[in-house]
Amino acid sequence: MNEFIVDHSKEIISVGELNRSAKFLLEDAFNNISVIGEISNMSRPSSGHIYFTLKDEDGAIGCAMWRSQAIKLNFVPENGNKCILKGQVSIYPATGRYQLMVKTIEQAGDGNLMQQFENLKKKLDSEGLFDSQNKLSIPFSPKHIGVITSSSTAAFQDILSTIQRRAPSAQVSISPAVVQGDNAPRTLIKAMNRIIHFNESNADNKIDVVILARGGGSIEDLWCFNNEELAREISTFPIPTISGVGHEIDFTISDFVADMRAPTPTAAAELVTEFNFKISDRIDELSSVLKKSLLSSFKSKKLVIESLKLSIKNPLSILREQNQKLDAYELIMKQKIEMKYSKNIQSFKLLLSRLMDKSPKSLFQELNNKIDYYENNLRKSIKNNLSLKSFKLKEFNKNLIILSPLSILDRGYSIIQNKKGDAIKSYKQTSDGEKLSARLGEGYLEIEVKKSNEK
Repeated sequence: MNEFIVDHSKEIISVGELNRSAKFLLEDAFNNISVIGEISNMSRPSSGHIYFTLKDEDGAIGCAMWRSQAIKLNFVPENGNKCILKGQVSIYPATGRYQLMVKTIEQAGDGNLMQQFENLKKKLDSEGLFDSQNKLSIPFSPKHIGVITSSSTAAFQDILSTIQRRAPSAQVSISPAVVQGDNAPRTLIKAMNRIIHFNESNADNKIDVVILARGGGSIEDLWCFNNEELAREISTFPIPTISGVGHEIDFTISDFVADMRAPTPTAAAELVTEFNFKISDRIDELSSVLKKSLLSSFKSKKLVIESLKLSIKNPLSILREQNQKLDAYELIMKQKIEMKYSKNIQSFKLLLSRLMDKSPKSLFQELNNKIDYYENNLRKSIKNNLSLKSFKLKEFNKNLIILSPLSILDRGYSIIQNKKGDAIKSYKQTSDGEKLSARLGEGYLEIEVKKSNEK
């Protein structure tokens, strides 16, 4: 907190503290203000300072002008003079007197700049040059921005940096002009005509909007923008124009005839880039939403993958099941072979018994043929069954080899195991420096964990 401002946390303050605080606040708020009124109670002590009252029909204020400022006056102010005073509002702490510390005094009248300003303003307004219906619309997103100002001014640099920051894709062209002095209106008009000729010669790269700019200054510094000829040129200018002249409290005729007024040159640059600036913010906002959506989708897919992992059977478990099925098929095959063989032996014994019961040689021969026939059939049947079961056995063995982890190892994979023989499925099962073994298609490797992480 500034040392001159009252600390409101204190319950009681002195009169001097109150006056000093009020003095600081008034001087800060009304540092360079122009006031018009009638001089009265003029006093000129031997010190050379001037003391008087400035009044109008609504009020009055005490004024003081130091000798160093008074000697610069080009006329002698008298009681009854209507004047324009520029200065700083202050308080004399010793008495608490509210007063205006005057820096300059100008006579008010037809020859005064402010009066000239008001007269021209009324004239042009009566002719309709300020009518909003005649003004052009400022484009939302101009691609080519023209600037009329002096290239050496800070105002141009402020405009350029603002446009580059807020709309880097926009093209900026300057049509240089003098922005102070008697020749300034003529050069400003030439700069406007230069832009018109440029657009006529560059149909594919026309200037979309023009900023007429100058930094702040006194009324004399800004007076070229109150030129009637310049005002009429601006009002008929075929390209949308923004007047960004002076500070926020400064007004010129150019502000009223332009299609739009900006309080400062920087504010003018912000006006023509507002759409691009908002689009950039919107893109950033959508980018953030897209990132969040993608992260949410990734997390969702990851959960699905984790769920699917849980539903996938371990290859070793599948291999054991297939081994059990293979053993079962082998037992069934052996049982069928034994049953068939036993049945054929019984048939053979039955035939042999009948043969023994019938002794004729022909019967014996017949039976012997039948025996040979059945024996051949039995051999063929056994052979066919053995071939079929052997084929199935080979198929089961082939599937077993395919599902075997060892066959996967032959393709370049490995099984990482800790000292207990447990397979390592996640980096979370390891620790830095831990020694592990890797089973390959051929042999083993002893490895050591240098660093474990998720990626």
